[in-house]
Amino acid sequence: MTHQTRIVAPGPNRRTVRTSDGQLLVAPEDWELLPPGDATLTRRVKAADATWTVQERKGRRTFSKGVWAPKAQIASIRAELEAERSTDAYAKRRAAQTARRDRKQKEYVQDFRQVVYAFLDFDPRYDDLAEQLATAVSEHATPIGSGTVARTQRIPIEKRAESAVVAWLRHQTTVYDNMKIPRIKGKRREVRRQLAEQSRRLLDKYRRGTPVDATKCPLQIALR
Repeated sequence: MTHQTRIVAPGPNRRTVRTSDGQLLVAPEDWELLPPGDATLTRRVKAADATWTVQERKGRRTFSKGVWAPKAQIASIRAELEAERSTDAYAKRRAAQTARRDRKQKEYVQDFRQVVYAFLDFDPRYDDLAEQLATAVSEHATPIGSGTVARTQRIPIEKRAESAVVAWLRHQTTVYDNMKIPRIKGKRREVRRQLAEQSRRLLDKYRRGTPVDATKCPLQIALR
């Protein structure tokens, strides 16, 4: 049973895990938990032999809690990887990868901002405000690892932009963050839907060019 690769959930104490069918397992004495954080090390450890991957689900997201594997196996692979990473060739390869990633990220931020600006479609009299809002939304939504909708590839970028704007407005122009929402299934989703409609009505004012009192508008207050 030990020498079987599994995906498990955390158990009631440090060295226990729970299988998908509810079975409680105790990690062998010669195993240790490799914490998440080094993707290359984790991938090589998992490829070398049987392991237990510990995952915990919270809401719609699944979080890695590490990988149980033989201590000797982890130590050996870690030593090999450290030796590999100490070479000049590795340093050059990493520098090139970082440069490519940074260039790709910069291009994506620029593209995403343009799509957000196009989605806003404010009347020309409010163009400066549209530029400010597009920048604010993009800076919030596009950082790598942020976990925002802007980072997903599952929906078109136009839909990502719309969702990012609505989310920014929800947090910056409504009382959502301070609301006490009853723990009733579907209630939070309903509140978010209502606030989204409120935000869309606010955007429509700027699209139509409707005169807006800047001292009272939650959008302009938030941007200031």
